[in-house]
Amino acid sequence: MKKSINTKEYKSEYRILKSPEEIKKLHEKALSSAYRQTYHIQPVSGLLNDPNGFVYQKGKWHLFYQWCPWGAFHGMKHWYQISSDDLITWKNKGVFLRPNTYFDNRGVFSGSALVKDDDIYLYYTGIHGDQTTDMMASTCIAKLKEDGRSQKFSAPLFGPNPEYTREQRDPKILFDHNTNKYYILMGGQTKDLKGCILVYESEKHNSGWHFKGQLKVPGYEDFGSMWECPSLERISNQDVLIFCPQNLHLEDHGQGTNHNGYLIGSMDFNTLTFTPEGTFGLLDFGFDSYAAQCAANLDDDSKAILIAWMGLPGGTYPTDQEEWSGCLTLPRELTIRHKRLIQRPLPQILSLRGNRINPGLGILPAATEILIATYPQDFNMRLCCKGDGSGGILIDYNDKTQVFTMDRSGMTNRFNQEIGEVRSRILEHGLTSLRIFIDNSSIEIFVNDGDAVFSSRIFPEMNEHNYIVNECRSLHIYEMHSGIKESLVV
Repeated sequence: MKKSINTKEYKSEYRILKSPEEIKKLHEKALSSAYRQTYHIQPVSGLLNDPNGFVYQKGKWHLFYQWCPWGAFHGMKHWYQISSDDLITWKNKGVFLRPNTYFDNRGVFSGSALVKDDDIYLYYTGIHGDQTTDMMASTCIAKLKEDGRSQKFSAPLFGPNPEYTREQRDPKILFDHNTNKYYILMGGQTKDLKGCILVYESEKHNSGWHFKGQLKVPGYEDFGSMWECPSLERISNQDVLIFCPQNLHLEDHGQGTNHNGYLIGSMDFNTLTFTPEGTFGLLDFGFDSYAAQCAANLDDDSKAILIAWMGLPGGTYPTDQEEWSGCLTLPRELTIRHKRLIQRPLPQILSLRGNRINPGLGILPAATEILIATYPQDFNMRLCCKGDGSGGILIDYNDKTQVFTMDRSGMTNRFNQEIGEVRSRILEHGLTSLRIFIDNSSIEIFVNDGDAVFSSRIFPEMNEHNYIVNECRSLHIYEMHSGIKESLVV
């Protein structure tokens, strides 16, 4: 996910963006791509990865993404800001954080947001160093001013903990009403190379931070080599610990080793223990989902709002050749059902529905929503296939084994094959419905009203916009309108 620097790359990849003119040609090149998304957040140029600082305040949603302006590689990271009134239509606001101080001169990495006294504070990992020294990570803070500009604090809140490796990043800020204190969760790694979460504590949100200790998670002492993007959410009186374990093989997730997942349980900040009440669950069973972030400052604690990077650390994608890469998932509503997280598209997505498409045509618009109700029997369909029904994405459900499978090996453009091209999930209650969102270069499949989600990048050729489906109870297809304004704002 994070990339080290060598001297040869420094001048080209590791420089600060100063004006729109520097990326105007890259922006225009990206806009000409056949794989430019219609209603998903994507970069104005270069590479987008982690969503950051997701927060609601005064009727407005603010979201930032980690961004390298210069191309489809992990070079000098900035924070780019977008905003929305409804979580569906988004406006570009421009660069919010640039790597222009001594403590973040090698990159502004991921973080989170807090609303305090009607002000928004952003907590992020600043990377410091020069061309000849190793990078050092510090936890930094900035403020979103009333005029929309950023105001960085003059010094970091704290530096790296020497008792752990240098893999310390992605601060998640939160306030605990039981202890009446603020906490920052940090993704970390022990010196024996095991993933963990480091916890810092303070009575103030902007000063006085000290190391509280390593979070104890019974049963997960040896669970991957690094835990990135930690988060703690409170949903329906239950605590949900979200994190991304790396270098870990999980059943039914192919050969992939980087995961987006969660534990439901209870958090005790006095003992610094998160006690799971079940096993680790995947947030997404698709090929491309990572670095999930939940919105801060929601009034309704019966749910959370989540968005994630539709990509993977170390992944490569066909648009890399066009010098841009990355997009975010649709925002989703998180609730708990049967001790499991349920993800549903937001109701507001209905505002993007356009014309209803005749299913008999067998052709899909590039930006599409599909609603399917199934019979209690085997089911299969092909999406983005050729006119003769060959290739494309195979979606299959075996009613006897209750296994739901997605196979994208039939696509002409195949990529990241080393992590496998088949993903599956056992559906304990059978298959009843599918809600599928296809954009120009992505697909998100919501199974059984959010019981499972499969998010993946896809890159269909011109002759791969057909579909076939076996018997089902009902099938509705809608064209989707644009939700993104593609203006170049820096």
